[in-house]
Amino acid sequence: MQVFQEVMQWFVDLGASVMLPIIFFVFGLILGIKPGKAFKSALTIGIGFIGLNLVIGLLTNNLGPAAEAMVDNYNLSLQTIDVGWPAASAIAYGTLLGSMAIIVGILVNVILLVFGLTRTLNVDIWNFWHIAFSGSIVYAATASFALGVFTMITHSMLLYFLADKSAKYVEEYYQLPNMSFPHGASTPGFLLALPLNWVFDRIPGLNKINISAESVQKRFGVFGDTTVLGFIIGVIIGLLASYDMNNTLNLGVATGAVMLLMPRMVSLLMEGLTPISEAASSWVQKRFPGKELFIGMDSALAVGQSSVLSASLLLVPIALLLAVILPGNTVLPLGDLATVPFMICLMAAVFRGDILRTVIGGAIYIATALYVASWAAPLITKSAIASNFDLGGNSSISVLSDGGAWTTILFGGLAENLAWLGIGFVFIVVLCALIYQGKMQARKK
Repeated sequence: MQVFQEVMQWFVDLGASVMLPIIFFVFGLILGIKPGKAFKSALTIGIGFIGLNLVIGLLTNNLGPAAEAMVDNYNLSLQTIDVGWPAASAIAYGTLLGSMAIIVGILVNVILLVFGLTRTLNVDIWNFWHIAFSGSIVYAATASFALGVFTMITHSMLLYFLADKSAKYVEEYYQLPNMSFPHGASTPGFLLALPLNWVFDRIPGLNKINISAESVQKRFGVFGDTTVLGFIIGVIIGLLASYDMNNTLNLGVATGAVMLLMPRMVSLLMEGLTPISEAASSWVQKRFPGKELFIGMDSALAVGQSSVLSASLLLVPIALLLAVILPGNTVLPLGDLATVPFMICLMAAVFRGDILRTVIGGAIYIATALYVASWAAPLITKSAIASNFDLGGNSSISVLSDGGAWTTILFGGLAENLAWLGIGFVFIVVLCALIYQGKMQARKK
């Protein structure tokens, strides 16, 4: 078991930019792609992820100090610090339970595929840390290792179900055929967006508005261009942070650069993915005629879309404002402010790229996430201590993205109160939903 843990930890420590090329190279060879072509595609995918991470780092390195400046300027003092997803993944993978998440996620995926209960073949192995995170929270609440593993199984099943359901939105809006996002940071927002979109469609006035990045550019010309819009939003954030003119303009240029570079990095990623995606579709159609298979990928493929980025930048000051005005909130959002695009990308797809709906829906989601993250803070702090994570002098930490997702309170809340009975009930509900989905798919054929 110790050797297994060390091997899995070594593989995880490679990071997505190395893990994914290895996985896709082997996957490409299995699909019958020539070794040279498979290697080039896999390497391009890795380079695309490096480029994407560089752009996300540019956003994080500029938004982080601006957010901290706003906190200082307006004397915001909340007892729990949002440490962000990098810390959350370290906490999740920092224990024996967490290191088992990759095996659990793969086994669940294979079993569901064999029995026709999911159409998602998940190759986004690094992001299994999301189920490791929920399992760690349940373990912190109950001290039951078995219940933690059972939580990871149930969470995996839920993610595959939601990935299948959201795949049509991914294809229609992001133009990514045969792909889905079984991503723990994005699928919770998808489920919230469905009822919100139904409500928005029935609000007089709002149901007639469609503020997409394309419509803004058409209406306002150069001032509606996504790069220029990013610059303007960056300048506004700089002014709110009370930056001097030099730093304000630098922040504006940096956010404009993110708006320009992010889609290009996604295009590079897609350049590497396309040959493998096409080969996978041909392989499935040849051996299983009529069967539809989605390649499960990181939702990073969607965060470069202009409406997603525009709405995300607008939500940064809104998130800080909500943290201050919401009664009972204890979390100061910092580390995950740059993760907002991942939280809302599937929401934007449901809202058909409407920036106004995405900002309103995103604000509702963030408000909810702040309360969930406040509730989960003791469990997350306890999990961090168990994984020997450095709290950096903070007595209470949380995570806005995963820590504030409704899945956190679903599993953590049931574990604290009903333990096996509660999570077992969720397992049965998700299993029934997967079986029903499989039967409906078979009936359509």
